[in-house]
Amino acid sequence: MSNELQKPVIGFTCGDLNGIGIELIIKTLSDHRLLDFCTPVVFASNKSLNFYKKGLADYNFSYANTRELNRLNPKQVNVVNCWEEEVAITPGQLTDIGGKYALISLQQATQALKDGHIQGLVTAPIHKKNIQSEEFNYSGHTPYFKAFFNVSDVVMFMVAENMRVGLVTEHVPVNEIVKHITKENIIGKLKIINSSLQKDFGVDKPRIAVLGLNPHAGDEGLIGNEEETIIKPAIKEAKHNMMVFGPYSADAFFARGQFEKFDAVLAMYHDQGLIPFKSLALGEGTNYTAGLPVIRTSPDHGTAFDIAGKNKADNSSFLAATFECLEIIRKRFGYADMRRNPLKKISARLIANAVDEKIEEAE
Repeated sequence: MSNELQKPVIGFTCGDLNGIGIELIIKTLSDHRLLDFCTPVVFASNKSLNFYKKGLADYNFSYANTRELNRLNPKQVNVVNCWEEEVAITPGQLTDIGGKYALISLQQATQALKDGHIQGLVTAPIHKKNIQSEEFNYSGHTPYFKAFFNVSDVVMFMVAENMRVGLVTEHVPVNEIVKHITKENIIGKLKIINSSLQKDFGVDKPRIAVLGLNPHAGDEGLIGNEEETIIKPAIKEAKHNMMVFGPYSADAFFARGQFEKFDAVLAMYHDQGLIPFKSLALGEGTNYTAGLPVIRTSPDHGTAFDIAGKNKADNSSFLAATFECLEIIRKRFGYADMRRNPLKKISARLIANAVDEKIEEAE
């Protein structure tokens, strides 16, 4: 195992300057034990970090400024100064400044991820309205990363100890959801989830459940026909390459604990998947963007303007997102390693087994 894998470099974006993002970073990275697992790099400014650090006296947060990403200090938190100017920080306020500098942090961190300077990225929450500009015309992080890395599709994948939920549609108005429920979209999302479960989560033969769109999964066409004309045909075709089941009525599926029998669930739209996830998930949830060539996670909550700057933010989900990022790096490396020179690995295994047999015979 390489030293790089043993201690990968993990980037952190600051999120909206007026939200709880920097507070979460300080609280999470104040635990110096985290330095045993990764080298953290925060994309923000020392001035913004010092602003929030003043209100968090109980946390021993220290860092080193860096200008070169190829010369990081592995024994400290590293901070890349994404801007030098004085910025007006007003915790809890929705301002253009909060969105402007959240985008600067995100852009520099994403470029570092693409260039291979960092092996994973944990993004703090942004506000979807004030970050909008000519450079960011997206409904959230997920479509931004899809466009930046020029991939055909990705999945917003919510993961926790006892469940994983992917979405066909993400931040789409309810009256437009049905337009995006197509056979092609469903099969595409299933392929991404199946592949991610194998290479990112170590599940050899994933079992994936698919939810219906309408109440009672359409009741065989009595309550909408999308299940009969779109979802069932998509599942039937997907079954040729993976283990897919459904469509299930969403309410009974979660109420009866059926999700526990599957490695992942594909929901048709945002609230259908995220309401039960946030209600039933054990431990802290993490938002993972499946389908990217890189690894990006985030906590499963927003900017929380109502508690920003008050030392009330709970960093549990942010910490979980950090460790999920590290675990996916480890699993993905192992997946790639197992498929490198497979004939050589098989030969090595056969030789090892033969040696073991000889030793047993000698004994």
